[in-house]
Amino acid sequence: MRGITVFFVMASLTLVSWSSLAELQNVEVGGVIRIRGNYYSAPATGDNPNRPNAGLRYPAAPGRPAITSIFSWDDDGSGYSAIEQRTKISVKADFTQDVSAFVELDSYDIWGEDFRSPNYITGADGRANSGDDVEIYQAYIDVDKTFGLPVHLRIGRQELQLGNGFLLGNNDSGKVFYTGLSFDALHLVYTPIDKLNIGAIGAKLVERTGIESDGDVDLYSLYAHYEGLKDTVLEACWIFVRDARSLSDNRGSIAQEWLEDTFGVDDYGVTNLHTISIRGAGTIDAFEIGKFDYNAELAYQFGNADQAGQTFNLAGAGGFSLYGDDSAKWNVWAGNAEIGYAFNTKFTPRIYVGGVYLGGEDNRKHDFWDTLAAAVYPFYKQRASISFNRLFSNFEYSNFIDSTDLSNCWIARLGASANPIEKLTANVGVSYFQAVEGFDAPHSNLPLLAFWTKKNSKELGWETLLSAKYDYTENLSFEAGWGHLFAGDGLTKGSFSLANGLGFTGGTDDKDADYLYAETKLAF
Repeated sequence: MRGITVFFVMASLTLVSWSSLAELQNVEVGGVIRIRGNYYSAPATGDNPNRPNAGLRYPAAPGRPAITSIFSWDDDGSGYSAIEQRTKISVKADFTQDVSAFVELDSYDIWGEDFRSPNYITGADGRANSGDDVEIYQAYIDVDKTFGLPVHLRIGRQELQLGNGFLLGNNDSGKVFYTGLSFDALHLVYTPIDKLNIGAIGAKLVERTGIESDGDVDLYSLYAHYEGLKDTVLEACWIFVRDARSLSDNRGSIAQEWLEDTFGVDDYGVTNLHTISIRGAGTIDAFEIGKFDYNAELAYQFGNADQAGQTFNLAGAGGFSLYGDDSAKWNVWAGNAEIGYAFNTKFTPRIYVGGVYLGGEDNRKHDFWDTLAAAVYPFYKQRASISFNRLFSNFEYSNFIDSTDLSNCWIARLGASANPIEKLTANVGVSYFQAVEGFDAPHSNLPLLAFWTKKNSKELGWETLLSAKYDYTENLSFEAGWGHLFAGDGLTKGSFSLANGLGFTGGTDDKDADYLYAETKLAF
């Protein structure tokens, strides 16, 4: 706790010194406490981020590495259960009408793993010191009407969200909510006319000063947001991620590196990922008893994918050659759409239908000649499989197989919600998942037959969710839910649909999975 004390002392001294320069007009204190119990049945224990790989799905063979998965899809284990808690506290200080500061601290803990109670048998505290795990989640300065212009400036660590968060968001509402996202960034918003915002973002994702002269990862974005049409929002954005970290498959002798240069391998450049998207959303009155609501977004990615391509070496994401693909590129589409109808009747029911497309490819199949080439030609390299990169999405389409990184997949969704009594909202939903491109699995585990393959089913399965939320007061709410996954053959036998198309889903059986949760949330 000493670190926290020092922080608050320094913050207080800074505030006092600042107040001598600018009169403090207003201070607001807020916070959020979320406590959530999660339970996964054994087939889905791969959702435990602390669990190692569930096991070998396909053993290694000449020309093919071992393929493993975080899932087992069997009931041999004991499942996963934990109570997690995230605590946030914030202070906002207004110094003038146009200048303010905001600081937010947060801490994530799992009950029973990070507290200060000794062993009840011996009285001794054998736990490692929990340490100072409080983080500065946000800390930024807001300036409105910068230099007298219609420009809003926010500089510092901050949450960022474009549109509804399909590509860039704070990831603050998922099933594992310690993944809330904030960025060290500068954010400018220009408002030339009423209801039109034009924004620019620059964020530092990785800083490697002293390690590489040009080895950072940066994010830039330009966007426009327009609400000038009745009950309609129109948006367009460009997001650019530049990853200049150096890559190498093999660092050997001068002669080896000369040979690699000669044969054009192990020669990676800067990764440049461009994403452009357009979105429309709004409501339409219809049939006098309710209204339609709609949301549709289309995105396209292009650019050099050297960082992803390098993973397609022998130790990587299904690769079968010593060297990765240094010519990999993004050329892929994605889309997200939903239309609903809300009735202005008792219980305020709403029904919806939606679809999601996350483009992908799987070039991991290799025939006899590929296998032979990989075995006898030391500079052989395979073609990478590049799927849509979800960037920093808010959307989790599955409680089992998606942590905002599901790709190479399309999804059909439908559901309904209603308010059966005051303050209670009930939801029911069902989703169908299918891979865009399936995995070519070996028929046999015999090493000499590694090239003899068959394509796995693309059907990943069906998922249902029942949930209810009760707003006890304006600040306090209770929520609970049950999800069930009917695992399909494409899920249990395996598809590269996790980790933006680089992670494998396959297990050793085909059991269904269950997920139960209960949450309490207090916001003030």
